[in-house]
Amino acid sequence: MRRIITTLMSVLMLLPFVAEGSSTTRIDSLVNELDTVINNRSHYFEVKENRISTLKSSLAEAGDDKKRFDILGELVDEYNPYNTDSALVYSVEREAVARRIGDPTRIYNARMNRAAALSAIGMYPEVLEVMKDISTDKLPGYLHPYYFYIMRTLYGRLADYSAFEPEKKRYEELTDAYRDSLMSVNEPGSLAFAISKADQLNINGRPGEALAVMEDFMATHDLSEHDKAICAWTLSESFGLLGDEEARKEQLLVSAISDMKSAVREYISLRSLALQLYKEGDLDRAYRYLNICVEDASKSNARHRIIELNETYPMVNGIYIDAMKRQKRSLQWALAIITVISLSLLGALFFIRKQMSKIAAARKTIEENNARLNTLNSRLTESNRELCEANRSIAENSRVKETYIGRYMDQCLEYIERLDSYRKSISKLASSGKTEELKKMVKSSAAIDDELKSFYGNFDSTFLKLFPTFVEDFNKLLQPEEAILPKKPGSLTTELRIFALIRLGITDSDRIAKFLRYSITTIYNYRTRVRNKAAGDRSKLDEQVLLIGRSEH
Repeated sequence: MRRIITTLMSVLMLLPFVAEGSSTTRIDSLVNELDTVINNRSHYFEVKENRISTLKSSLAEAGDDKKRFDILGELVDEYNPYNTDSALVYSVEREAVARRIGDPTRIYNARMNRAAALSAIGMYPEVLEVMKDISTDKLPGYLHPYYFYIMRTLYGRLADYSAFEPEKKRYEELTDAYRDSLMSVNEPGSLAFAISKADQLNINGRPGEALAVMEDFMATHDLSEHDKAICAWTLSESFGLLGDEEARKEQLLVSAISDMKSAVREYISLRSLALQLYKEGDLDRAYRYLNICVEDASKSNARHRIIELNETYPMVNGIYIDAMKRQKRSLQWALAIITVISLSLLGALFFIRKQMSKIAAARKTIEENNARLNTLNSRLTESNRELCEANRSIAENSRVKETYIGRYMDQCLEYIERLDSYRKSISKLASSGKTEELKKMVKSSAAIDDELKSFYGNFDSTFLKLFPTFVEDFNKLLQPEEAILPKKPGSLTTELRIFALIRLGITDSDRIAKFLRYSITTIYNYRTRVRNKAAGDRSKLDEQVLLIGRSEH
């Protein structure tokens, strides 16, 4: 029964992962980057608007028409993929300035600006009207690529929106012709040539060669964000023709990211990406992207993009319905599985309830036994602690006693020898009748003082041998500025000697006074003075001193 329950729980845990089926890939990283860039679009638009404002200020301050003509050209370039109405307005103004200058080349250039804006708006007859009396014979060489680009774009769009096959075929032939012309007037190593060549190869069913052209160009050139968007879009077309949907999606993401960073509103990559996401079932993200496309197409007034989006909605609706059907089927399967699991769980619950009563009784017995065991363990732990403390004290006392017994024996031998020497000196003086010198010798305390000095020196050296870090450890218990330092290494001051005796277990002031040959009052004053210097609780200073030199201290 336990194995059945484990299996059922495993199935439940796996259901969300089967439903999502997501993995961390480069595409996931690019999707996250695109979402971040979209969230920051206001920044890119702000940079764009600042650039346009700067150009408008320069236009207002321009001193002659030639300078105005150049600035107006920059404004047209800025507005072309951003706001086609504004691009049209400034192209008309640029043409008026060109006519004031009286330069035919500038007039043709400005008119082609107007034709490009009209083409983006979708006013194709008006484009033909503007371009009808412009030919390459009238244009200098540097304007030929611009002329052929406008004509190739115009007929390409007419071919896309032709309702009847004969017209569509004728427009496609004109598109191919102008593409060939566009390639002929651009340098083979230029972006315009590479894009046109790859476009030609894709249309002629040679996407592998188109990939080679674009990848070679991108590997040898530094690209702006806008150029990168165009190149990535062309690559996505090639990968789509090759049937590599994963690579196509990656390039659409790259292109869309660059479009967003370029602050353009006339683009195609994000729309194509949204359709791909709809097919994959990422409906929320696809819906958000498509709304952005609709908003940008409306603001830029790029009518051909609006038409493309309108044509997209039936496809999106079909994909959405299919996704809903798949979700419904998934939900039905999930409900069936959940029903089976629920029934199995009900049976398991009856079995578990029966077992639980047995387990509860056993658990109560175990808890009672554990409580008794814990009590015994606590007592045992406390006994062990007390035993360890006793063993440590015994070991320490043994070490101290061994050291002091050895030193005591040595000291006694020294005192016997000194007493014998003293006796001989007295005997000698008495034998020789030098009573005055004998009296002086008996009355003098110098010998006692020397012996005390020697005794305390031996005590200090013996104690510091037992506790070599006593001085440092004791000073750590005091305030930093109140540290007590011996006059010379290997010795102790009176204060340190008092607390050295306390460390040895001699805490009674009377015994300390007798040992150091001071009055009890003096010893009490010393101890009080040092306690007042304590860094912590001064009432616990003696207890802390007793811990100096212990292994756990």
